[in-house]
This record gives sequence, structure tokens and C-alpha cells, in this order.
Amino acid sequence: MPKNEAAMQALRAANDRMHHAMAVELTGDPDRDFVRAMIPHHEGAVEMAKIAIEHCADPELKRLAEEIIAAQDREIAFMRDWLALHPA
Repeated sequence: MPKNEAAMQALRAANDRMHHAMAVELTGDPDRDFVRAMIPHHEGAVEMAKIAIEHCADPELKRLAEEIIAAQDREIAFMRDWLALHPA
């Protein structure tokens, strides 16, 4: 299997998981709905960034992927904390 085929398969699978997880049942509360949909969106970005680190050749893209992971992890933590402080 060519190297880029493995990356394509990994990115496709991550993207599919992210979109499936983002399909939250909307409650009508735009704050909660936004946060509940954005958490899996950010988790998908982290997963894709990890794939980029593994498969990309460009060092700038690898650094960007590392920055994405750090930023998205912080934002995921914020959103989980927000949900805990704002129960339905």
C-alpha cells in the first residue's frame, strides 16, 4: 500500500468519525448545542493532526499540527468544563 494511501484511509476514517459524532441531537439551547457539536469537531481535528504528524513530510505542517493539538485540547477542556458548570 502506498504511503499516501494509508494517510488517505486514516484521514477519511477520522473525518467520518468526527462527522458522525457531531450529529448531536439538538436541544434548542444554542449554547449547549454549539458546545456539544464542537467537542467532537475539535476531537476530530486533534485526530487528523496526529495523522498529519505521522504522515506529512513538511516540517511546517508538522509544527502546525502540533499547535492544532495543543489549542484544540485546551478548547476541548474548556467546553467540557463549561458543560459541567451549565447542566441542562
